[in-house]
Formats: sequence, structure tokens, C-alpha cells
Amino acid sequence: MLKILHGVLGGVMLAYASIASAELSIEIIGAGEHQVPVAVVPLGGDITLSAAINDVVVGDLQRSGLFRLIDVSGRSPHEISDVNYPDWQALGAEALAIGSVEQQADGRITAKFRLLDVLKKTPLIGEAVSAKETQIRAIGHRISDLIYEKLTGDQGVFSTRIAYVNRNGTKYRLVVADSDGYNEQTILAQNSTIMSPAWSADGQYLAYVSFETGHAAVFVQSVFSNQRRMIADFPGSNSAPAWSPDGKQLAVVLTRDGSSQIYLIKPDGSGVKRITFSEAIDTEPNFSPDGQTLLFTSDRGGSAQIYRMPVAGGPEQRLTFGDGSNFSPRHSPDGKSFVFTHRVNGQFYIATQDFQTGQMQIVSDGGWEKKPSFAPNGKLILFASEDYDRGILASVSSDGRVKQRMFTKSGDAREPVWGPHL
Repeated sequence: MLKILHGVLGGVMLAYASIASAELSIEIIGAGEHQVPVAVVPLGGDITLSAAINDVVVGDLQRSGLFRLIDVSGRSPHEISDVNYPDWQALGAEALAIGSVEQQADGRITAKFRLLDVLKKTPLIGEAVSAKETQIRAIGHRISDLIYEKLTGDQGVFSTRIAYVNRNGTKYRLVVADSDGYNEQTILAQNSTIMSPAWSADGQYLAYVSFETGHAAVFVQSVFSNQRRMIADFPGSNSAPAWSPDGKQLAVVLTRDGSSQIYLIKPDGSGVKRITFSEAIDTEPNFSPDGQTLLFTSDRGGSAQIYRMPVAGGPEQRLTFGDGSNFSPRHSPDGKSFVFTHRVNGQFYIATQDFQTGQMQIVSDGGWEKKPSFAPNGKLILFASEDYDRGILASVSSDGRVKQRMFTKSGDAREPVWGPHL
């Protein structure tokens, strides 16, 4: 029996309905150590809807670097009874995706989808994914997530969103888009610098820094209504916002009392409380998943390094050592490690470090690589990079094997951050 997923793509996703167009073009480099051979047969039923969904599913699986897509030309089973398992085994497929799609009387699109184990000749998944017609790509992303989750054991992130800043000359845009660059939504457009976007844990708000007042100020804005509030506009600089996991407060960096120090502040701008008290520069805070500790960057030891401290206050612990400098830390979703930018010999790298062992691993090729953030499943890292002096986005798998580069149609892309599961 098919498990019905009516409504899972409504609600929050509805606010993102738009004409599907990709602002980002993606180049894939590398692959996983073991690619699972998967055959994805275009869904039966409406040809146009089937083609649209198939493009999304195939694109998602290819971008992951974890799957090898089997050529399905001339084969079109849509029901289990139509599947000849020996034929698919001969093609080298280990998993087979089939199904059908149709438009309901109320205008919604329903895709009935099955994933089959070709070697064991048994069903793995049987579900129906339903959404409004304007969310046809969301159906494809959900199917991709189901395939990914079943075959890897990890949560999929194809249905998630990213935020980044697009700069074209003196014009800045804060952009939210699907993880594959489609369905772009401009949150803010202005002629002043926009920096440091940060998602709330529920995906409903972005905090960011804008220079529209003539200096750095922190704003919080709804992704859906576009209503915004300035929450930090103290004398000096107001920067580097980071949400707590429960959404009840943010950490920000203020210079109102002298050097850059970390403060806690509520989303309405009240309850300002200072929590670092050094004479150095303390910046770039990031909450742990349990909300109990903060990572931050400080030059109190003579160079930029990463420290950890309790949110409630207390002694700070230095986490990074060795040659070079380290900054822009972000926790992994499971709280066991963190990602950061490592600078040595004039090159910037993306690196990860395990909290328990203290072992650092460089996962990128090096160059101009900054502002990393984990995907919600912890398996991918999004960061800013450059190509011929043009700002681009890039991602790398947490093991460093699969890499992608994402180019905007115009201008520079910078300041990326991966959004949460919705």
C-alpha cells in the first residue's frame, strides 16, 4: 500500500511558489567512494508533468555524487507487475524507481512513487507525494529525498533552501533559493552592502547585516511576509548575527563598549546582554545544536583562532592551534564537529575538526574559500569561493570527495548559508 504524503509540500513551501528558473548553474566535480547504480524511469501519466519531475530527480541524484544513473531508454515499467527484474539486473541496476503522476480534480498534482530493490526483487518504498501545480519541483525534490534516505540511511536535503548575497556592481540582493538554485526569491534588494545572513531554526526568518543606515546594523526579516525589524543599531558596528536553536535569542557582535564583543539579544531587539569581556576582537558566534555553548573567533592569542564557551557565561576554551589562522566556525548538526575557514601561506581552505579528538581535516582544494555552513544532514558543506576573481558558491561533501561549484547568471555570489529542514 502506498503511504500518502498529502500536504507535506504545502504550507511553508506554498510561500515559495514561483516560475521555476535557475539563477545558479552547477558544475559537479568528483564522486562518492561507492556510487549506487539506480534506474529512474520517468513516471507514467501526464508527459509534461512526468518530464518536469524526472528532470528534478535525476538532477538531484547526480549532484549528490553518490549515485550512478542507469540508462532507461526504451524501458517504461510503471507498476511492479511490469518489472522484469533480470533485465534490470543485467543493466547493473541495484535500485529501480517507477510510478505515475496525474493532476487531481482540485488541481493538485499527485505522484505515486515506488523504489524497488532489484537484487532482492522487493519493494523498498511505496508513497504518494502531493502538492499544488506551482510546486512541481518540490514533488521531485521530495522523491529524491526519499530515494537518498532509503539508499544511504541519511536524511535528504534536496528539499531544503539556501540563502546568499548577490552583488552586481553597487546593487546587493539577499536571495533565497532551492538547494539546486531554482525558485529564486529576492528577500531584500538595495544599493548598500548586505552581509552575514543567518537562518532561524524553523526556516521562517533570516537575520542579516545591512549598511543602509550608513553603518553596520542587524535586521531580522520574515522569509514569507518580508516584514523586517532592525534589532541592533547601536553606536559603532553591529554584526555577525547567529540564532539560538529555540529562536528565542540571537548572538550578535557589537562595538558599543569598545572592541568587538559578543552579546545576546532577543529577536525584538530587547534584552541585550554582553557575554564576552576580553580586550581582543571576539566575533562570528555560532550556537551549538543543544543551545548550551557558543563557538566564536577571537584574536586574543595573537592570531584569529576558534574558541568555545558556555552561553550562560564562563571560561573560554581554545580549540584550534598550529600554523595559520582559523575563523568562521559553524557546528555540525549532530554537534560532534565543526567546520571553519583555515588560512595558511596565503591560501584559504575549508576544514572540519572533531570535538572529541581535536583532529582537523582539510576538505577543499584551497584558494579563496570562506563562510562555510553544513547542510542539515551534515553530509555537505556550502561555502563562498572565487573563479577568475568572480564570487561563486561551492559545496563539498564532509569527506572531501564530492565537490560542486555554483555560478550566478550575473554578478557575484557570496555569504552563503544552508537553511534548515522545514
